[in-house]
Amino acid sequence: MTATGATWQNWGRSEQVRPARVERPASAAAVQRAVTAAVKQGMHVKAVGAGHSFTGIAVAPGVQLELGDLRGVIAVDEDRGRVTLAAGTNLYQLPDLLRPYGLALENMGDIDRQTIAGATSTGTHGTGGTFGGLATQIVALTLVSGTGELLTISETENADLLPAARLGLGALGVIVDITIQCVPAFLLEAVERPEPLEATLDSYLERSAAADHFEFYWFPHTETALTKTNTRLSADAERKPLGAVGRWVDDELLANGIYRGVCATGTVMPAIVPPFSRLAQRLTGNRDFTDHSPRVFVTNRTVRFREMEYAIPREAVPAALREVKSLIERRGWRISFPIEVRSAAADDNWLSTAQGRASGYIAVHRYFRENPEEYFRAVEEIMMAHDGRPHWGKMHYRDADSLRSVYPHFDDFIAVRDRLDPERTFANPYLTRVLGA
Repeated sequence: MTATGATWQNWGRSEQVRPARVERPASAAAVQRAVTAAVKQGMHVKAVGAGHSFTGIAVAPGVQLELGDLRGVIAVDEDRGRVTLAAGTNLYQLPDLLRPYGLALENMGDIDRQTIAGATSTGTHGTGGTFGGLATQIVALTLVSGTGELLTISETENADLLPAARLGLGALGVIVDITIQCVPAFLLEAVERPEPLEATLDSYLERSAAADHFEFYWFPHTETALTKTNTRLSADAERKPLGAVGRWVDDELLANGIYRGVCATGTVMPAIVPPFSRLAQRLTGNRDFTDHSPRVFVTNRTVRFREMEYAIPREAVPAALREVKSLIERRGWRISFPIEVRSAAADDNWLSTAQGRASGYIAVHRYFRENPEEYFRAVEEIMMAHDGRPHWGKMHYRDADSLRSVYPHFDDFIAVRDRLDPERTFANPYLTRVLGA
């Protein structure tokens, strides 16, 4: 299906574009036809998922491919726990799709609106010192290259391309399906507690290594961290889910409803932000429950924001966050959004933010109606001093020359790009900035 492009914008309202043409292919062959036609016309092509990247990684000035008709389970290898999914399948659809097979994703982030191809291509991750990002769970994928070839990449076919293609930024081709190594379904026991910030920083390395999944949030203008520790349990363990009323009060009324109003008011009355932050850390973050893993990993987010997240060597996290705290105090900024701190295991994907090193993540946010640039640029300077790598789907100000220095396999990736997309059919301004022309 082809249509004239209307204005597209991402969820965070940080990017928008009016594509020359929008196509909605419903098969791999249709994707091939769309790419081949665009190449003949000298047009660039970009596939777009759910629009949850804050960068311009999916911006399509030429032909925009919307993959909403490529959804669902294509095949299941029950013996090995592997599931092949169409690229446009949203993460929030996976619990229902995987349940009949008794399977689940090994790890998830706290947002599930993304498509499986978009989430893996941008380096989406959860938290857990021994767990990698979503892309590490890929064992095979199929993409349409810049020459229109339908290419299978797996452990046994074109295996040399896997470290690049698992996390390819949309620069190598249009992914049409992905095979994920799943795990048996499991429960998570969640323990959420407010704790002194300094004590949390002092114990961060130990807890990130010891707990299955550990993270914390820090509201600027407070001295309290809201810690979250999730422990994996078997699927037949006793569930103790949150009550409907309690979940609604914590996750909808406080985290979304009231918080939205405070963020909006804070843009014109910044003085209300510190007292609200102190109130928020007293009212939230103190509960225990046990539930199916997706219901614990994922949090509903309806307050729009913009985000920058950096991966740094895990041992640098306490010092880096202390520097950010000092920066906010020194500048006198009023920051309404909490800072999120997570971790991930080292992996072998060439453009993974955790490539070759155990990593900690520090994410900063601003309400979408506020200009984040001054805050984000200042935080970025701190992260760069700690050998930081920015999340590809979240705002940053780096270019190819800067990024090459922190990715040992940067030029290996470019060589694969030269092979699969020699004419740069899948380029756009963002990819040109971060990968070069």
